[in-house]
Amino acid sequence: MEQRDRMRAADSDRAAVADRLRRALDEGRLDLNEYDNRLQRTYAAKTYGDLDGLLADLPAPAPEERSRLAPTGTGGVAVPGGSTGPTPSSPGTVVRDWLRETWGPYFSTVAVVVGIWAVICVMAGDINYFWPGWVAGPWGVVLLVVTVSGLANGAPQRRAARRAARERARAERRERRRTERPGDGEAA
Repeated sequence: MEQRDRMRAADSDRAAVADRLRRALDEGRLDLNEYDNRLQRTYAAKTYGDLDGLLADLPAPAPEERSRLAPTGTGGVAVPGGSTGPTPSSPGTVVRDWLRETWGPYFSTVAVVVGIWAVICVMAGDINYFWPGWVAGPWGVVLLVVTVSGLANGAPQRRAARRAARERARAERRERRRTERPGDGEAA
């Protein structure tokens, strides 16, 4: 075991750890800061010993077929090698992620322009015309319409299904490449 810890890790090993960390984030086992920290350490890892500690406190993921939280219709599909493709763990998570992706740029931009406005007001020594309203107002109305219509039409679920299909395809390609390379320590 000690000898394995000193062996150099491959890109595919780092990708597998990164995928497991992403699933742990999706499951709510890691917060965003901890996920980011571990992900940076994953891609900086040189040996198996460096990678092993990153997953030590995380349980093995439950197979999607056995999970009561796995949604039907977009569930994990088994790929060669016995792994399952990633899927969202609950409808609430799907909607939350979609809302974050839809509204995140809005809140970031509005915070920046209000900050600029505040700095200008402080520098001028007076409260100026609130021009950030012209950025926040129309964009907010458009996003509100997009959000309401998207929730009514199932946009979050479609986005999650497309993302899961892309992840399954990537996992299948990785598995295919791994099984096509003889001599990597595994039987082809």
